[in-house]
Amino acid sequence: MASQRRDLAAMVAPLQRALIAAEQPVLRAHGLSMWGYVVLNALDGHPVRTQVALAESIGADKSRIIGVLDELEDNGLLERTRDPADRRARFVGITENGRRKRREVQDDIQRGEERVLAHLAPADRAAFLRALAVLSALPATELIGEK
Repeated sequence: MASQRRDLAAMVAPLQRALIAAEQPVLRAHGLSMWGYVVLNALDGHPVRTQVALAESIGADKSRIIGVLDELEDNGLLERTRDPADRRARFVGITENGRRKRREVQDDIQRGEERVLAHLAPADRAAFLRALAVLSALPATELIGEK
């Protein structure tokens, strides 16, 4: 019988925890929380979203992100406007300062990731990044399957 590999989650989870821990000081240095960075990433390059749609897209409770949105807005990184068709709804959009901040943070994070990626041969690194891009873009139904 061929040797069995470890489960994907068992291999990815320790790496994910280490990468998140390495991001924390970078985020603190830029005055952002992890949720703030997630929000800026979700908004950059996308059309303006409602707060509810934004929360759904990042897997957050809509009431949980209100404080994050308040802080980002107070810092000039995003703006919220009322939906003219539904005065209860608010659109959320990233500002140019928010885009700049997101790029700065991402650049610093990716510089740190180079230490991890340096363990891979160039061809393996390229293949790993391509495979990760494909797998991370799969819809949730593809990841958990139908039962």
